[in-house]
Amino acid sequence: MKRIYSGTRAPKYHSGKWYWDKKTDSLKFEVDNDLSDAMERYIETNGFKFLRTITPEEELIYRQKFARSENTFDYDTLITADVLELVIFLMPKEFLTKRLLIFLHLPAVNRLFHALNIYFEYFLRLVELVLIRRDELNGDMAQIQSEQTIKMKRIFSIYLSQYRMLVARNYSVILKGEGDMAKFHHFNQSSQVSATIKDKWFHEQFLAVAIQIVWISMHRRAYNVIEMEMNRLFRSEHFMIYRPEYLKFTPAEKSLLYGRKNKVVNYRIQISPLIQELENVPTEDLPILWIGERKYRGTDIRIATIELEFIVPGAQLHLIDVPRGIMGHPKRLYDTLLNLNWPAVRGEHFSLENDPYHILRQPYLQIPNIDDTNIRKMSKHYEHFLNLYRIYEPYSSHMLSMCLRRDSIVSSAIADVNVDIYKRCEEDLERTSYGPNVDQLINSYFKVVSRLRKSVKHNADDTCNIALRPSSKKHMVKKTGDEHFFN
Repeated sequence: MKRIYSGTRAPKYHSGKWYWDKKTDSLKFEVDNDLSDAMERYIETNGFKFLRTITPEEELIYRQKFARSENTFDYDTLITADVLELVIFLMPKEFLTKRLLIFLHLPAVNRLFHALNIYFEYFLRLVELVLIRRDELNGDMAQIQSEQTIKMKRIFSIYLSQYRMLVARNYSVILKGEGDMAKFHHFNQSSQVSATIKDKWFHEQFLAVAIQIVWISMHRRAYNVIEMEMNRLFRSEHFMIYRPEYLKFTPAEKSLLYGRKNKVVNYRIQISPLIQELENVPTEDLPILWIGERKYRGTDIRIATIELEFIVPGAQLHLIDVPRGIMGHPKRLYDTLLNLNWPAVRGEHFSLENDPYHILRQPYLQIPNIDDTNIRKMSKHYEHFLNLYRIYEPYSSHMLSMCLRRDSIVSSAIADVNVDIYKRCEEDLERTSYGPNVDQLINSYFKVVSRLRKSVKHNADDTCNIALRPSSKKHMVKKTGDEHFFN
């Protein structure tokens, strides 16, 4: 049965089971968890409490006021923007500042979230391999590692290091504070003084939001592993918050997961693992630093594979058969909190042969060619003549003000939902306004259609002028997730 979200009817979000009560001789519903329990209501991320679940009234308010609009690109598909808007609704009150909300919706930050999803998709697979091999090497039926197994692990570690390099490249753009990032840089150019305390709390809040985004994007699995690795990437091991739930890796496992460039030195001169990846980049990996900026031209299949995973829009990942958590999945298969709705999945009749979104198929690590590293050193790179241009959907000022007033909007809306139906009908009859007139509705409709069809005249003229300029030799190439590109 489909849920109805129209009007002020609150949908049933509770999970549980029906049972027959013999005392009352009636059918009753038993909820799995109690929202009044603080441990079930919240989840702690780096010391901040995010909502783990919401009430039916809060779900209704989120869908009507805070969720991504139907007028945006790829509305029926899950992308990073959907996860970000949900996290903003679930985040603590002290996070709702204008500075942080604007920062989270900037293109450079969006590309960092995009790279983090790519990295953690591969990292979680490698952690699973490490745990499986740990069990295989212990006990009475322990297996012996062959030389080929060690080489294969070394190649997996190099691949993970390349994804980490992609994250570091996007993170360094934010650290430099150039362009849109200048106003968020800790160093004040006018007073020549660093706002250390203010920047510290800003960084802590951003890190907590990034953990939540990646965790929800990865089907809410391996939360402790994601939190531990995220803190290690952005803090280094000296400043990590260790918890009993975190996995403890052996030195051999750390060398596999953290890569050859990971170095732990005195905390006074320690730098984060992300920046360590950029200190000594191998020659064959240099094109990774230009992925998303220039179209790669060369014979290195590995670079072409990473570029394909990065520049393909999140809504079109099923076309290249690449899984990345919930990215690119239809919204109809998920509930409001972006949990997989298995009854809806069963209605799609997926099978192992027909599973475009990798819901039934288990993600796996493809066994690489043992001589892959030597082959890559012999590959050739040619001069580029194609540049990638991004078209990013901006964050509206209306949504910004809505998020800043989130608590007051939720409390007032809940009060309206709980009003008696008789009083609500009386208020509807007393109203004299009937909403916008016909001309306003038509103008807003054509405004949305022209934007979604990319038919705005000045945008088209600017595109032609750049694409056909013979001196620049630049062409428009179509690309990525929440950012859209003209061809």
